[in-house]
Amino acid sequence: FTQHYKTHFKKWKYTRIRMLEIGVGGYQKPQGGGQSLRMWKRYFPFGKIFSVDIYDKSFLEEPRVRIFKGSQIDRNFMEGVAKTIGRVDLIIDDGSHHNDHVAETFKIMFPLLREGGIYVVEDTQASYWDDFGGDSKNLDNPKTTMNYFKKIPDGINFREYAKLNGYTPSYYDQNITSVHFYHNLII
Repeated sequence: FTQHYKTHFKKWKYTRIRMLEIGVGGYQKPQGGGQSLRMWKRYFPFGKIFSVDIYDKSFLEEPRVRIFKGSQIDRNFMEGVAKTIGRVDLIIDDGSHHNDHVAETFKIMFPLLREGGIYVVEDTQASYWDDFGGDSKNLDNPKTTMNYFKKIPDGINFREYAKLNGYTPSYYDQNITSVHFYHNLII
């Protein structure tokens, strides 16, 4: 995903960015994971990097990297993390990849981004995997990650149809200015 990240994140490279990555990794090796957190720490040399994981990964913390233990779909936990760290500029969901988790996490966390922030969903190939709640047979299944996010462009254009049919725009309609779909990645 690096070529897309370079395009979308370059404005923050040398700023005091605050980012949150959901998912630390390293599940095959309990003492592993954290590679992406260290990558982000190097890429954003003045940034603060926060992460959330269902497992205790606090042993991977280091200066400018803080990790919280909890579920990405636990609203109270996630809102508590947001209250502790403050609004962030960038959220990357590289967590469970379960389709229902991705949508629920977006609903919880997108409103907690700073204005002008970016929300990213990695590994959207799980949208087609049955074991993750995806569907490769019915590509119109509204429960998949891809179909959840495919509705956003209509919301971006709500001004063109809201007056015609009495539509009341949602928070997302009014606060999302673009959506980019790449291979296995949504920004």
